[in-house]
Amino acid sequence: MPDTALHLALAEDLLAAYVSGEPIPPLIDAHPELTVEDAYAVQLEQVRHWQAGGSAVRGHKVGLSSEAARRQIGVDEPDFGHLLDTMFYAEGEPIPTARFLQPRIEPEIAFVLRKPLQGPGVTLEQAADAVDHILPALELVDSRIRDWRISIVDTVADNASSGAVVLGATPVPVDAIDLASAPCELHLNDVVIETGDSGAVMGSPLNSLVWIANKLGEMGTALQSGHVILSGSITRVSPVAPGDHVTCTIDGLGAVSAVFS
Repeated sequence: MPDTALHLALAEDLLAAYVSGEPIPPLIDAHPELTVEDAYAVQLEQVRHWQAGGSAVRGHKVGLSSEAARRQIGVDEPDFGHLLDTMFYAEGEPIPTARFLQPRIEPEIAFVLRKPLQGPGVTLEQAADAVDHILPALELVDSRIRDWRISIVDTVADNASSGAVVLGATPVPVDAIDLASAPCELHLNDVVIETGDSGAVMGSPLNSLVWIANKLGEMGTALQSGHVILSGSITRVSPVAPGDHVTCTIDGLGAVSAVFS
């Protein structure tokens, strides 16, 4: 039987960390019996709390989309989190680092859907057909778990270590670039600190979209029209601090920038 009381208690611990600004010990330390299914239940308790407070789900993010990241954490598939409307910042809008506990930045390709998409059984062709356009994106990842000492259970419970999102301004058709090999650069204060290509995301970010559509479908949930799907980091993550200016450039997609106050 699901331990809903425990799920709620752990969700409250994580929610309290947002308020206090103090990370908490890994959940798995005190509760080694927790499963990934438990962790998603904890995540959903927080989403319900945010929705009750007036926030709306605007999309999802895929985490652990690279083989190296999955190997590091000891799992064989990605994870996902929810994107709330309160997480989105416009380009040029200062992002207050004090709102976050342990912020890091990563470059991504974002899909914006023109129609709902629900698995299981979603194919690459169906996923591409559901996309209205793609954008370069910067995801600010954050952890409410002390020192980023996360297991798969910890990061899933912590809404897949979500923080904030900045989207590029110019929509591009999904078939306008080769999603399997689009070069990417991450600039920190005008210095290139990371390079990669979009194939690092499950061979193609479109595979990431297929994965989350089918994963959510197994759980009885659909991706909705207008929703934003972050497909996963193209490069390694980088810490950010007040005063930093970060730009992601992706060939064929253009650039997106974020500034931190």
